[in-house]
This record gives sequence, C-alpha cells and structure tokens, in this order.
Amino acid sequence: MLIFLLAWLGGVLTILSPCVLPVLPFVFARSEKSFRRSGLPILLGMAATFTVLASLAAVGGAWLVEVNQYGRYAAMLLLLLLGLALIFPSWSERMMRPFVVLGGRLQQRADQQGSVKGSLLLGVAVGFLWAPCAGPILGLVLAGAALNGANLHSALLLLVFAAGAATSLGVALLASGRVIGWMKRSFGVEEWVRRVLGVAVVAGIVVIAFGWDTRFLAQFTSANTTAAEQHLIEHLAPRSDATEVAATSVAPSLNGATQWLNSPALGQDALRGKVVLVDFWTYSCINCLRTLPYLKAWDEKYRAQGLVIVGVHAPEFAFEKDLHNVEQAVRELGVKYPVAIDNDYAIWNAFQNEYWPAHYLIDAQGHIRHQHFGEGAYQETELMIQALLKEAHQDVAVNDDLVRVAGTGATAAAADMERSPETYLGYQRQQNFSSPEDITRDMPARYSIPHVLKPDQWALSGSWLVSPESALLQPGRGAISYRYRGRDLHLVLGSHSGKPVRFKITLDGRAPGKDHGADTDAQGYGVIQEQRLYQLVRQSGKIKNLTFRIEFLDADAEAFAFTFG
Repeated sequence: MLIFLLAWLGGVLTILSPCVLPVLPFVFARSEKSFRRSGLPILLGMAATFTVLASLAAVGGAWLVEVNQYGRYAAMLLLLLLGLALIFPSWSERMMRPFVVLGGRLQQRADQQGSVKGSLLLGVAVGFLWAPCAGPILGLVLAGAALNGANLHSALLLLVFAAGAATSLGVALLASGRVIGWMKRSFGVEEWVRRVLGVAVVAGIVVIAFGWDTRFLAQFTSANTTAAEQHLIEHLAPRSDATEVAATSVAPSLNGATQWLNSPALGQDALRGKVVLVDFWTYSCINCLRTLPYLKAWDEKYRAQGLVIVGVHAPEFAFEKDLHNVEQAVRELGVKYPVAIDNDYAIWNAFQNEYWPAHYLIDAQGHIRHQHFGEGAYQETELMIQALLKEAHQDVAVNDDLVRVAGTGATAAAADMERSPETYLGYQRQQNFSSPEDITRDMPARYSIPHVLKPDQWALSGSWLVSPESALLQPGRGAISYRYRGRDLHLVLGSHSGKPVRFKITLDGRAPGKDHGADTDAQGYGVIQEQRLYQLVRQSGKIKNLTFRIEFLDADAEAFAFTFG
C-alpha cells in the first residue's frame, strides 16, 4: 500500500511546485462560476491530460521490462535519468518544455471558447502546463510498477495519482485566493521532497551497478508491489489432486485475459458449437508439465473434429507474469493450442478455480460436463472428449482409440512411489527448514547446513536473503541441501540479475553420473539461463533416499520451490 500512498502524495504535491504558479490565475479566475459548468470540466480536462502523460510513462516502463531481459544497464540508465530529473528542476523543465508550449497554446484557445467547452480545454492546458511537475514523479512511479509486470497495478497507480492531483486542484478552486499566500511559502518543501527522492533513486542505481546489494533498487521501486501480488497468489489456493463429479453449469466466458498466444482472443462466438477443454496451468508447475503430453496429443488428434484446447496460464510466482518468460516456455514446450495469459486471474476467478492443473470440459452448448484437478484420469477425460464430440457432430467419425504418450524430461509421468512433499523456500509457505539459524525475513543473513538431515529436511549454506516466495543468494558462494525421497528432483530457479549462474550438484557427496537430470550433466554441472523449473536429478536404477546438494558458483541465484516425481 505504500506505493499507492506515494502516488497519491505525488499528485497532491504537484500543486506545491513553482511551475504551477503561471496557471493558477486562469484557474482561480473561474472559481466564482458554477462548479458543474466550470470547475468540474477543468478537473476532467486535467485528469484526461494526466492519463495521456501516464500512458506514455507506462509504455516506457513496459519497454523497461523487455530491455531488462537483455541488458539491465539500459534499464538502469533510464531510471537514472528520471532520478536526475527529480534532483535538477531545470533539467526536468527542459525535458518537459514541448508539453508546456502546447499547454500555453491550448490555454489561449480556452479563453476564446464557451463556458463548459472552454473550461474543459483549460483543464487540458493545466495538465500540460503541470508536466514539469508531474512528469518525473509519475514516470518513476509507473516505471517501478511496470518493472514488476503488473498491468492492473499500473492502472490503479495512475488512478490514484490523478486523484491526488485533482484533490489538490479542487481544494485550490474552493479556497481560491486565500490559499495563494500559503502555497508561495510552501514551494520550497516540495522541491526538497523531489530532490530527496531523486538522490535515493541515483544512490540505488549506483549500489546495483557495483553489485553491493542486489535487492536495494528492487525494494525501492517495486518490493511492495511484488509482496501484494504474491499475497494474492498465496491466498488463491494450494495445489490438490482432488477430482470432483462432473458439473453441468454454464461455463464462464474467457474474457479478461491480458494477452493471447497462438491465437486471437477467443470469445463465445468463436467457440460456439465447439467442444472446449480449458486447462489452468503455469509453466513452472511440475504437475502441469506432466499433463502437457496428453494435452498436445489430444489437440493433434481431435482439433479437426471440433475440439478446442485453451491453456489458461495463471501464474503462481511473480516472475511467471512476465510475458517474455511465458512466450519462451510455450515455444520450448511445443504448445501449439491457444494460451490465454490470465495475469489478473479474471478467468481463474470466473471459474472459481483453486488448482494447478485443472481441466474443465465444455460441451457444444457451453455447459461444463466434466472437470478434473491434478494429474491423472487421462483415460476418463479422453473418453468424455470423444463422447462430447460425437454428441456435437453426429455426422463426423471419431476415432475411439486412446492416445499413447510418453513424456520426456520434466514432462515424464511421476514414479509410482512415496515422494517428498513440494517444498517452498520462501518464508510464506516454508516448511522443514533445518539450518541451525532462524530465518531472517527480507534481510541478508548467513546460514549453515547441519551434520545430519532427516528425511524431507533441507538447509541453506552461505549468505541468503529469504523473501516471502524465494531465497536469493548474496555475493559469494552458497548451497542448498535436501534429504529427499523420489525418482526425480526438480527445483524452480532463476537469476535475479538476468546473468547466467553456474551450479554443481552432488548426491550423497558424489557426482550424479547416470542419475543426472535433463538440466545437469554426469559431473553435476548446470547453468541457470532463465526463470523456470529445472530437472536436476532422475535416478536411473533402483530408487533410494539421497542427500541432494546444489552449490551455486555465482551470486544472484534465486531458488523458489522443490518438487519431486
């Protein structure tokens, strides 16, 4: 909530800037007229202009997200310019001078118009003339939101900022000339607030550039956003393998997706008369990955006969909201059917879904006829697909043979045995942590691995920053150990800086040899290239309990969750 308060205060503080002084006489000159025909149109015009300026800032912030994938220094440079604009008002004014010139011309035209139309145009002019005050603060706030990949969050920030600006202008209209003297005495306060913010931004960028603290800038710009998003994700629902009896309710629409991959947006008209399989998934979920071979086989076999599979990608971790990450995963996993990006959980909530993965089969009349949560029940689901296709298209022959699939790597079916539980490294859902030291939340701290780990226990070694959803390695080497049961061991990993991170794994102190996973070699070496699930171990012979250890040879490794198969 802090970033919302800062956005609102940023809007309010614009009226305390010296650059607003030239426009106040024009605003106060109409303060005695009807608020509905004069004051309100001014506020609306100002808000519309702020919306345009904020949209430009948001586009720049979204561009930062893409740039950050390939060169973090380019993104840091843009934030540095915003920080310097806060420190040096004259530089900010030069950056915004074109907006000021346009605002002056609009103000001259406003005086020539009628009451309502002229007031509305005057509001637009006020918005442009305030650009030197609003631009840097607004751009900084929205850039921080966009770097976190939160589209809805950015829209809310824009609304809050505009409300703050409108609040201060509304007070000025009501108070009229009585407040002018107080405002003149307060101009210096706002200038110092801007400069303090600018110094903090520049200092954060310098710290990041030298690698002194890999999380300082992230905490300054978007830590509160990430925490809010993760709070939402955590309270959606835990995963489950439960299966429910088939329902017959009308299926919700697929409106609300923030983006579509492999297809244009699919509304009710596009799906009318089709049998639809809606699959809720997320690309780092091992249970979701194991269902993919069946989904791809069904898509290939039944698409021509009227089946439409829609993968609704609802992220579990914040990094899964990054469109670039999802596009890369869809491409590498060979998913050809339509994928709806459900970053705002609009479709998730419409279906009242609670699980990853979850399959909903919808008949040609738009009713949910079958649903299953978790892995398994593939034969049951395919038989229902065939039945619904025959029901919808009686003149089309449906092959009754069932598909035969065999996944590879992480998509292979789980071993039929007792396995260690899914284990999260962030403190929000952390369990079985066994380092002698207590977890220090959101602050770097040193940890060690005990001499003996009991089954399903894990521990950290080295300096780590443990956040609600992950453990982030600080400068220097570090390791994670886990005494686990299962054929496969997977770990959701990422590089906080975007640079490759080398690692080495051992099993009971030895190189894995033929028991290495798809993302490690026989000597146990591997590299973190992107944020995703990594298969580190697949036992090839008799399955036994092992002590797994992964040592990171570079800093910035970020670990999220263990899963087993």
